[in-house]
Amino acid sequence: METDRRAFVGMTALAGAAAVVPGAAFAQSERDAVKAAVEADRSALLSAVEADKDASVKRIQDWIRHPGIAAEKWQMQEAADYTMGILKDAGFQTVKKIPTSGEPGIFATLDAGAKRTLGVYFMYDVKQVNPSEWSTPPFEAAIVDKASWGRAIQGRGAVNQKGPEMAFLGALHAFRKAGKKLPVNLVLVAEGEEEIASPNFHEVIAVPEVLKALKKAEGIFIPSAWQGANGNVAINLGAKGPLEFQLISSGARWGKGPAGDIHSSNHAMVDSPVWHLVQALNTLVEADGHTPAIDGWFENVRPLTAREKELIAINAAASSEADAKAAYGVKMWIDNEPWEKALERLASQPTVNIQGLVAGYTGPGGKTILPGKAEAKLEARLVPNQTAKEAEAKLRAHLQKRGFGDIEVIVSGGYDPTETAEDARIIRAQQAVYAKYGAKATLVPRLAGSWPGSVFTQPPLSIPAGQFGLGHGGGAHAPNEYFVIDSTNPRVQGLTGATMGFVDFLYEMAIIS
Repeated sequence: METDRRAFVGMTALAGAAAVVPGAAFAQSERDAVKAAVEADRSALLSAVEADKDASVKRIQDWIRHPGIAAEKWQMQEAADYTMGILKDAGFQTVKKIPTSGEPGIFATLDAGAKRTLGVYFMYDVKQVNPSEWSTPPFEAAIVDKASWGRAIQGRGAVNQKGPEMAFLGALHAFRKAGKKLPVNLVLVAEGEEEIASPNFHEVIAVPEVLKALKKAEGIFIPSAWQGANGNVAINLGAKGPLEFQLISSGARWGKGPAGDIHSSNHAMVDSPVWHLVQALNTLVEADGHTPAIDGWFENVRPLTAREKELIAINAAASSEADAKAAYGVKMWIDNEPWEKALERLASQPTVNIQGLVAGYTGPGGKTILPGKAEAKLEARLVPNQTAKEAEAKLRAHLQKRGFGDIEVIVSGGYDPTETAEDARIIRAQQAVYAKYGAKATLVPRLAGSWPGSVFTQPPLSIPAGQFGLGHGGGAHAPNEYFVIDSTNPRVQGLTGATMGFVDFLYEMAIIS
């Protein structure tokens, strides 16, 4: 899902070429009949959701209490097994663990005998935590009161992505408890490496059984909780692709500088691996500090289309620049550009960012050393028509050409940008459901963050992909992450409304023309 990979209204999506969607269209008479049946069933489903609310809250809490952190290789098999259990409990008839070169994926199907099939993407890993930064233990899943929002579950993974995912599973529980038949078949794929840029998720999709099942889907979505304080939502038509990598400079590998830390007075005659890394990093961006300078970086970048610029202008007019600046703690955008231009940059510009930089001694006072090693963690964000493979190759060639071939490049994950057409059924179904709840939905060209939707939107699948969800949460990737279960804001749904939103989304996907 930086504030979160799937965050702010301004960070969003790009309309691509029209997608070919499987499944036959319904005749108007069929849609009318289904709509009548939906209205007849909906009160029973709402009663089931309300009766199941306490159990649903407990299911979210229990999942938070069974974390897996891929970045630390911590409890990942246990986390996969727990996720498989909750899928079986929600009614999936087939649930299989899919081995990969890294952490396992999960493949699940629910055959309702329906005319159409919908794909669902889950992640079961979470970001790292620093417990000292939290007001409650991060895996306790405490119930807290959030000012201006209401009663919430606080814990790592609460909104990214376990709360929304469990709200979706709550919809499936409601269908079973109410004795109602699901209006669509489901095929679900889950991974445990989303938070490290999904290095092996493509292996899950490549399994013939998984690929065959996904090809039947009208599209695929990740459950989310999108509502802001005004109740409005953003519908993303795509996302940037990430490339996460590490650069390591060491005296041992360089052949210059010390093999380990030595006294700093020796810098008069001994080279510094730290300065060597700093000089290498400085070649990756222009003098402005933000424009990528890697050779050939922009040669395949596709400019914004007229429609994308139109959508961005609409978003700029409908959103608050002041609120965005306050949320990010900034006083101005790059080059002090106006709001609309800043949003155009957000959607259209690839980036190369330093996440962290570590070398030598960082404790109190000085230590008078010449460090033998320096490390930097970086990520690039890619836009159409860049690819992760191309970006990695250009990065390595750039460093080699400038005399930094000794610097170790470790790529930990990455995938291509995602694009979905705005006329795809999965997009129009979102618009219909949001309208039903009075949530103003804005189409936005591209999420500035990332999720591995490109494995679905590109060949051999080539199906539409997106995110959907009512409700609210915050603090993803940060301390005190939360997901609202009882909203005090009448414009924002709590857990019951979020769950019913998924009920309505399933019905809408079944009947939309």
